[in-house]
Parts: sequence; C-alpha cells; structure tokens
Amino acid sequence: MKGALSALIIALVLGGLLGAVAAEAQEAAKVARIGIMVLPSLDGPSRLRDAFRQGLRDLGYVEGRNLLFEIRSAEGKDERYPALAKELAALKVDVIVASGGTPSALAAQQATRTIPIVFINVGDPVTSGLVASLARPGGNVTGLSVVAPELISKRLELLTQAVPGVRRVAVLWQPGALEEHTERDRLQRAQVAGRALGVQLQFVEARGSGDLDRAFSEIVRARAGALADLEGSVFFTERRRLVDLAVKNRLPAVYAFREAVDVGGLMSYGPDMADVFRHAATYVDKILKGAKPSDLPVEQPTKFELVVNLKTASALGLTIPQSVLARADHIVEK
Repeated sequence: MKGALSALIIALVLGGLLGAVAAEAQEAAKVARIGIMVLPSLDGPSRLRDAFRQGLRDLGYVEGRNLLFEIRSAEGKDERYPALAKELAALKVDVIVASGGTPSALAAQQATRTIPIVFINVGDPVTSGLVASLARPGGNVTGLSVVAPELISKRLELLTQAVPGVRRVAVLWQPGALEEHTERDRLQRAQVAGRALGVQLQFVEARGSGDLDRAFSEIVRARAGALADLEGSVFFTERRRLVDLAVKNRLPAVYAFREAVDVGGLMSYGPDMADVFRHAATYVDKILKGAKPSDLPVEQPTKFELVVNLKTASALGLTIPQSVLARADHIVEK
C-alpha cells in the first residue's frame, strides 16, 4: 500500500512537472502575427520599416521564431486600404499596425472591432473618430499621432531664414489627406505665419500624382521664390518626382518628410519618424502581453529633426546661413 502511494505521488509530481514544461514549451513556441499596412511599394529599403522591426528586436522578438509579419502595401493609393484591412482581419492576426496615416487607420477600424489596432502618423484621432480621447482611447484602437498643425509655421520660418529675401512662397497641399478640422487649422496657421514673416503665400492643391505637373506650372507662373509642402500621402510616395520638379524649376523647398531630403530635397523639418516607428513597437509589445488598446494613451512625438542637403543648396546657388546649419540635426553633404 505504501509503495503504491509513493508511486502515485511520484506520478503526480512528474505529471505536474511535465505539464509545466509542456506549458512553457507551448508558450515559447507561440508565434505572434502582426499585420502591417504600408503606403508605399514594398520594393526597396525602408528606414521606417527597419526602425519598427528594430524596435521589436530590442524587445526580444525574432522574426521567424516568435514573430511573423503579414505586410500589405497600398502602392501609394489610399483607396486600397479597405480591401487590405479586410484581408488582414480575415487572417485573424494578433495586431494590425496601420502605418499609412488616417486612411489606413480608419480602414482597419471599419474592418474589425476586436483585433487590436496600432496607428502611426494620424492627424487628429479624436476628430476622425478613431479614439474617444487621447488619454483613454476606448475601443480597439490606439497609437501615435504625429501631424502637428503648428509645424508649417516652423517650416516657413526655417525656409525664410535659409532663403533670405524671399517674398512669395508656394504652399503645396493635398486636400483630404487629413481630417477637415486639422486641414483647416494647418492652412490658417500657415497664413498667420506668412503674415508674421512678411511673405505672401500661394496655396496650390495636388490631390494625386497626376496633379503635380499642373501644380508646378501654377507655382512658376505666379513667380514663387520658394516652396513648402504640407503632410500628404502623395507627397511622400511621389517625393522623388516632387523634389525633381522643385530642383528643375530652381525652387528652394522645405518638406514635411526627411525622405524627401534623402532623395535630393533641400531641407525638411518634422517628427523623427524613425523614432516614432521604433516607439510603435512598444505598443505592439504591450498588446501582445495582454494590454488593451483602450487603456493605452495615444502619444505624440517628442523628437523633431531638421535635415539640410548642402549638395542641393549648392546646385540651387544657395548658401545656407550658419544659424540654420547650427540647428540642423543632420546635414547631407554628398
């Protein structure tokens, strides 16, 4: 009897140990699937996607071992997001990362009310209906809001400092790129900044890539002496063409995205987007560990960067003042 009891105890202990090991092995083998919607083509390198991946690696995730990506590209067309969001929702991924701004976030929200969604680069998530408030998002959506209306004022200030004596500046904007309230606020702030700086602003619309040639014809006819662009998906996806048109028409320009400077633009000022994408990884990590999007406050960027391309300045016959260069976070010289 005693031997049978001892055998039973040993069996129970071994069973418990084996169960614990099996549970640990099952947990270790769990692979998180992250659905990502991106705006540009997947072809070629992307410092922003790399920054997001690095953020996850820093948190212990290894692609192919405990993490898999389902990446879908809108190929520069916002209207493709609803179909992509439905596709990712049907795959029942663990988290959807909407990195294409407001259109991608809204498409994801419409596709699922249960799968957690992390957005990046949204203008006003409250006005757009993505979250109830920045502090308490509610629902299944949270993320990072990076479009600040006051940035256009700073860009215009830097542009007038880099191009002393400029009197007319064209402001290129994409109607419908952001929420109506945010859009209106940006344009009003630009007008106020223009008056304060003593420059006349020429607002030129470009709804899509097909409008860029026409927009530059308007700018040239109006004899603008410089150019500033507002955040818009078309300006990001068509940044090389945008930069080429500005240089061809000898227009010093300040851009919303560093990527424009990387392909030959004169200068840019805005959030450090690589830092934003790295930080987005922390949201994904918290959600995978059990946090609810409704309890994760929406955050805004704390790091901004000024990038100046001296090679382009030289091609335009410009000498960037030392006062501007001293404030630059990055200077492109080759």
